Amino acid sequence: MLAFLLDSKLLGIAALSFPLISIAFPSFGTALPTQYAEGEGETAIAQNETTTELLAAMNRLQAQLTASAGEDANLSQESDRLQGLLQSTLQEQSLTITPELSQASESLRSAIAARLERQDAPLTPELRQKLGAIRRSLGTLFSNNPYSVSPEILENSPVLQSWGKEVPDVLEEIRHDPAFRTRVRLGYAHYPSTDGKGGFNVGVEDILLGRSGFTVSANYDRAFNGDRATAGVDLNYYVLPLGSYVNIAPVVGYRNITTGPYWTDGVAVGGKVILPLSRTGAADISFSQLFVSPGSANEVGITTLSAGYAFTPNLRLSTDIQKQNSIGDKDSRVGIVLEWMP
Repeated sequence: MLAFLLDSKLLGIAALSFPLISIAFPSFGTALPTQYAEGEGETAIAQNETTTELLAAMNRLQAQLTASAGEDANLSQESDRLQGLLQSTLQEQSLTITPELSQASESLRSAIAARLERQDAPLTPELRQKLGAIRRSLGTLFSNNPYSVSPEILENSPVLQSWGKEVPDVLEEIRHDPAFRTRVRLGYAHYPSTDGKGGFNVGVEDILLGRSGFTVSANYDRAFNGDRATAGVDLNYYVLPLGSYVNIAPVVGYRNITTGPYWTDGVAVGGKVILPLSRTGAADISFSQLFVSPGSANEVGITTLSAGYAFTPNLRLSTDIQKQNSIGDKDSRVGIVLEWMP
């Protein structure tokens, strides 16, 4: 019983003391996370300073190698300074390899090799040994170099440079990188239901509005004799990520349809399914169903099946089959279209 009372009193004293300690010492209880945060910041600053020092030392030594003739005290001093930095860096093993460091290392190693081979200005054995040690240290430091390519390739490769700063989420980019492309269309239209008349078809498909999932399409087809004509514009919203191999889009737009003496126009609503068989617009199949002026006496249903295949990186050949069903008539159109992908 006595032990229980003592424990209770101690707990009470501790409970009362903690708020008082917190008031008197505001940092109490938070010093450890702050210390960790400060440590991380100091580590990042130290790495940046090391990188800067290494780059400067390598550039100075390379300049001395280019200008040096015979034994040069400055060349020896720069060699000692760089070798010291390399040794301390190897011991810490905390250096982040950047494209700039990789390029400077490759360039310096080539300059050292060229200098060691020069016969017109021989180096002393001691200096040759120092330069050889620097080459070995550079080889060790950059042995796991992800940029083990020539400096020229690295300098001209934005992809390698961006990966050096931050490794991207490749899977996320693939999912949201559009599997289809914008197409500008021009082709021949055939109207089997209108005595086999011929005409033309122009338009643009899937103008991408960023990576929002929204695209805009517009088209116009007309028989050469003027008996048939359809004009329209659509706003599509692809529900799935743009990189998906199957995608579905609700569609809202406008249509103006002329078939002989019959004429109608109005809001068009419906849906579209697209199957990109190959990325970057190389091949795809799409199916759409639209209703113009739905619920009215002039309602028209438009069913379209389209398939396209690219024969160059920017040109495709596409085929459209379209059916128009209205109260007054049933019409059809077949199109052969050349598509340009900008």
